[in-house]
Amino acid sequence: MVVGTGYVGLPAALMWAKAGHETIGIDIDENLVAAINERTLLLNERELHDLLSDADVGHNLTARTDPCEGEVFVVAVPTPVDPIRKVADLTSINQAVAHVSTVLRPGNLVIIESTVPPMACQTIIAPLIESLTGLRVPQDVLLAHCPERILPGDVFQEIVHNDRLIGGLDEASTAAATKVYQSFVKGELHPTSALVAELSKLMENTYRDVNIALANEMARICENLGASTCEVFGFANKHPRVSILEPGIGVGGHCIPVDPWFLKEAAPYDSRLISMARLVNDEMPSRTAARIRRAVSDLRSPRIVALGATYMRNCEDQRESPAIKAVEQLVEDGYEVRHLDPLVPELQYASLERELADADLVAVLVGHNTIVADLERLRPSLKGIMRTERVMVFDSSISW
Repeated sequence: MVVGTGYVGLPAALMWAKAGHETIGIDIDENLVAAINERTLLLNERELHDLLSDADVGHNLTARTDPCEGEVFVVAVPTPVDPIRKVADLTSINQAVAHVSTVLRPGNLVIIESTVPPMACQTIIAPLIESLTGLRVPQDVLLAHCPERILPGDVFQEIVHNDRLIGGLDEASTAAATKVYQSFVKGELHPTSALVAELSKLMENTYRDVNIALANEMARICENLGASTCEVFGFANKHPRVSILEPGIGVGGHCIPVDPWFLKEAAPYDSRLISMARLVNDEMPSRTAARIRRAVSDLRSPRIVALGATYMRNCEDQRESPAIKAVEQLVEDGYEVRHLDPLVPELQYASLERELADADLVAVLVGHNTIVADLERLRPSLKGIMRTERVMVFDSSISW
């Protein structure tokens, strides 16, 4: 039984159903439940869409709003960070665990795929199950943390072939969870404790956050001194033990801008570098908006076209998108901004040429392949299309 059939839960449910397990997806969204049962759910990734229509999946997968008795319960719900206090908001995971607790029986296994703060399985989830059921964890109910590892746009490859951490509260929990994932994961399964799995998952995204912050700070230094960021990073990366990540307009998605705060919450006095990296990356949308303001400061009522609204290139995921934050700030300041993205249904354009007509500035915030191709096609005629031919490219992967 998979509680939460979103970005993480649904692909996992599809894989277990394909592997021959009777699988039930639990979700509070009645429309989503109906779409899964009727096989009308629209999935943008071809492999996942094909799985939903697969005969084995059709036989093994159903969805409902309330849990029922089962053997394995996988919790895959969001764990956002409180925007003010910068601590983990475990409301959804507590509700999901409470929901599951109504049907838990001795011998059941609960797996937490949601990212959680360190010690959460031992000090929050296990006591919650015990208080609601009267059962002991892990003596009566097994508990393991098996954090997800997927990437929007390449979910099928990631969920099948990535290595996975299997962090049980005891050896029996680890062994039981390992057996569950062996049915479809082709990557290596690494047995460990729940605490190590929690910390390792958080470290994965914190590592990237800190290194992106370094890249962003270095990019600003290069800009202030008049050096080419691309050239400086290119030469630095020729060192055999250096691999600088790309700078950008900020960090988005549901992992990198969230997970480091969980470490800060657990160890506030031992996470100074982590906290500073978060602040550096969080201020990047504001810096992006400021650069755009300066670029049109000589114009009265400038018309700005912003391209790209997702948090990463070539995917439609808009969660925590720094591009959206930058545009929102410009709009709040009274600027006329036309925000476009060919991968986001409500922001798609029929003709980029028409959208750029009489524009004073084009800001390329996210360099989807389709955006880059359209701009390259229009490059020779931009002077005739736009008022000023001002193009600002914030995606470091694009040469303009």
